[in-house]
Amino acid sequence: MTRLRNLSRLLRDRSGVAMTEFALGAPFLLMAGLWGTETANFALVNMKVGQIAVHLADNASRIGDTSTLQNRKIYESDILDVFVGAQIQGGQGLQLYNNGRVIVSSLEVNEDGEQYIHWQRCRGIKNVASSFGDAGDVLADGMGPAGNKVLAQEDDGVIFVEVNYTYRPLISDAFLGSPDIISVASFTVRDDRDLSQIYQRDAGDPDPVQNCSAFTGQINIGADGSVL
Repeated sequence: MTRLRNLSRLLRDRSGVAMTEFALGAPFLLMAGLWGTETANFALVNMKVGQIAVHLADNASRIGDTSTLQNRKIYESDILDVFVGAQIQGGQGLQLYNNGRVIVSSLEVNEDGEQYIHWQRCRGIKNVASSFGDAGDVLADGMGPAGNKVLAQEDDGVIFVEVNYTYRPLISDAFLGSPDIISVASFTVRDDRDLSQIYQRDAGDPDPVQNCSAFTGQINIGADGSVL
């Protein structure tokens, strides 16, 4: 009789733990959470790359000696400082130059009144070229994406920056893969710049040139911010 009463009470009992429902639903909830986290991280990295492109173009448009007697000269060390600044801005997590490529171009007007790329400087391991032209190329209608091109004015220059970065997943490439993030930005050169060339501060001990034929990664930076 006791057993029958216990069995009857058990059959009427509606309390308990939804183990089955939890076991079935948990994988979907976990997957959605991880997917959302990966998507949020991708959006954050995308924003960082865009900001780096803008700041690079802005900083490169400002560099040069300050002088009231002559146009500003720019130096290879100035270009290196701009690349160092971009690496610091990106942070260790981004690994900008180990996962991407930065191309800085100076768009100017040549003696024939044509738009052309006077010089380019590059940094990054990723083996990609500029989407808009190489140093020395004459551009018929300016530089940039179709419908959004920029033009340099005579005796003036425009700094045009391209950042091509391969996204590294935070959790797994099963969610978004490893897409390329591409961002461009441009700024007109500030003040009056000496457009003839990029100088060396000490010809006997020249600073490294960020040639576009080289594919180098992160810059070694000391604790004091100096380049090692």
